[in-house]
Amino acid sequence: MDLAREHGLSAQAVRNYERQGLIPAAGRTATGHRTYTERHRIALRAFLAQLPAHGYATAGEIMRAVDDDDLDVALRAVDRSHAQLLRDRETLDAVEAAVGVLTAAAPVEPRALPISAVARRLGVTPATLRKWERAGILTPRRERVTGYRLYDADDIRDAELAHLLRRGGYLLGHIAPVVAQVRTAGGVEPLVESLAGWRERLTARARAMLTAAARLDDYLRFIRAT
Repeated sequence: MDLAREHGLSAQAVRNYERQGLIPAAGRTATGHRTYTERHRIALRAFLAQLPAHGYATAGEIMRAVDDDDLDVALRAVDRSHAQLLRDRETLDAVEAAVGVLTAAAPVEPRALPISAVARRLGVTPATLRKWERAGILTPRRERVTGYRLYDADDIRDAELAHLLRRGGYLLGHIAPVVAQVRTAGGVEPLVESLAGWRERLTARARAMLTAAARLDDYLRFIRAT
């Protein structure tokens, strides 16, 4: 199948895309064989360009909406993806701004501290720390008998990061994913090593979005002209 070979796909992959509504339904010959046209070629090219830019689910939403002649739905899906990329960039910027300060911060005591001691260390109130906990930023464990919160070294690091970002004007909803990135990396130092790769991935996705937009516009122009 020429359509499949053009993109290094199997014939079955193209049929699967057709069945899932990611490209238009093919015509059939009198003997039941599928026939693909220039529209299918441009549609497949557009869909494949959406994948690295927006992911499989959003790419599918975009293509189905276009073929249903619902451009508003398609463009909203594109807009949501761009908005997510911007949030990811802002998160990365916040992490890069914070890691240097955290790396140079005073060492954290090895023993777990109660909420009052952590509040004094940061110059905030215990109520503030509880608010950060409700926002999903902090996850201190509870003392087995009394139920009091205990903050270990990682919890204190997260609290210091949250405090730094709050003073920088970041909202709690934005701080939570930053702290999650630090936790996932296993601390500040491993995260520093991953920042360059993280930015490269965001740049690659942004470039993919440019290509995806061009391919989608090609498809829209073809539909409008036919």
